[in-house]
Amino acid sequence: MIRVCSVADLDDRKPVAFEVGDGYTPVLLVRDGDAVHALRDLCTHAEVALSEGEVTRRGVECWLHGSCFDLRTGRPSSPPATEPVDVFAVELRAGDVYVDVTTTTNRLSPHQEN
Repeated sequence: MIRVCSVADLDDRKPVAFEVGDGYTPVLLVRDGDAVHALRDLCTHAEVALSEGEVTRRGVECWLHGSCFDLRTGRPSSPPATEPVDVFAVELRAGDVYVDVTTTTNRLSPHQEN
């Protein structure tokens, strides 16, 4: 687990981009009430940053073509995306957000950065 930010740095339901770990993995953090979600900040359809989109009741919506990804599972709920995005484990410790980018919680293998 790597410390990414303070929970106070995250506005509710506003996506924020970070680069995490030695490989600078692109991670999108979204605070939703008391929970914080971490997804790979890359649309599986168009390979653009999901952090540039909006959080809706269905998840985070890609700004380019409108695919929406569930914050908990990473699964797309609307086309054109058909593949889920990686979801990473999050721990909240003493007001800080920690993320593990070495494994995913949705049973996908983390994509290797080039």
